[in-house]
Amino acid sequence: MPLPRRLPAIALAALLALPAAAQPAPGVAPATGLTEAQRQEVVALLRQALTEDPSILREALAAMQAAERQDRATAQQAAIAARADALLRDPADPVKGNPRGDVTLVEFFDARCGYCKVLHPTMEALLQADPNIRVVMKDLPILGPSSVVASRVLLAAQKQGKYLPLQAALMRLRVEPSEAVLKAEAEKLGLDWARIQRDMNDPAVQQRLEGNLALARALSIEGTPALVIGTTLVPGAVDLPTLQQLVADARRRPAAAGGG
Repeated sequence: MPLPRRLPAIALAALLALPAAAQPAPGVAPATGLTEAQRQEVVALLRQALTEDPSILREALAAMQAAERQDRATAQQAAIAARADALLRDPADPVKGNPRGDVTLVEFFDARCGYCKVLHPTMEALLQADPNIRVVMKDLPILGPSSVVASRVLLAAQKQGKYLPLQAALMRLRVEPSEAVLKAEAEKLGLDWARIQRDMNDPAVQQRLEGNLALARALSIEGTPALVIGTTLVPGAVDLPTLQQLVADARRRPAAAGGG
């Protein structure tokens, strides 16, 4: 049976995906069911088609990339669902907004992250516009030792009931959060700095940071900020309309919304 003279992009994508090691011995039919002669004809057709229409290769690569993105998204959704308790229901996590909101967002952030600071007022606007959202905060200090110190100070401040105001203050900072800066910001809020210094070295604080890092790795989070909304992972800072649409989508899937 003659082979078609024009191979569609998806067929090319499938052929490109075949392992190079699977080449058959001379005269032996390969695992695809093609004879050696047919295989050579396919190769010749591919060469001719790509010469005449290079867009075939672009289409094939786009199809492969789309399939890879879908596979990653599916795996990520499964990972989020498997870790719902750690993401949504850890009683140690600070919570913004409505503690009993019908939709939960999980925000992984670094106190030194510029994009986190860009996202902060957008998140505040979201909470102001929608009083039925719950936001779980996950400290993820990935930008160096100063980030780790800032996260430790934040979690120590939580023991004095001031995590959220201190976190908001750090998001407004436009200087490095040195120890002197952290002390000044904490004391503005009436925090006991001597107690902060003791509490930030509590082994439980280290355990929480390690737990957040392990969770981020399990979800393939590669940077901050990162938001989890329902079963969707949103990397990077996004605008208010995008957030509102994601919340609306999550509300239409109540089983996945993760309300508190």
